[in-house]
Amino acid sequence: MVKTDTQIEEQIRAIFSGDTPWVTIVWDDPVNLMTYVTYVLMELFGFSKEKAHELMMKVHTEGKAIVSTGSREEMEHDVARLHEYGLWATLQRGDQAL
Repeated sequence: MVKTDTQIEEQIRAIFSGDTPWVTIVWDDPVNLMTYVTYVLMELFGFSKEKAHELMMKVHTEGKAIVSTGSREEMEHDVARLHEYGLWATLQRGDQAL
């Protein structure tokens, strides 16, 4: 049996534990219109038009924005839904985000 370093084991446990929240990040892309991104955020997450517009502008000006936070499984689901709408999205551990 191969022994792993204790620090590596702790990092692996941290990644897969339910204690650390995960985030969904939407990335800027050259394809989707700003109005469409706003619409998708309203449709999928129930954001008000103002909140969706604010997040869209953050994506547009900063290149990315966190749009949801939760468990890894929830964020995987959110990323998959965003992909269905053609947006570029990834998930990341919350303590490593932005």
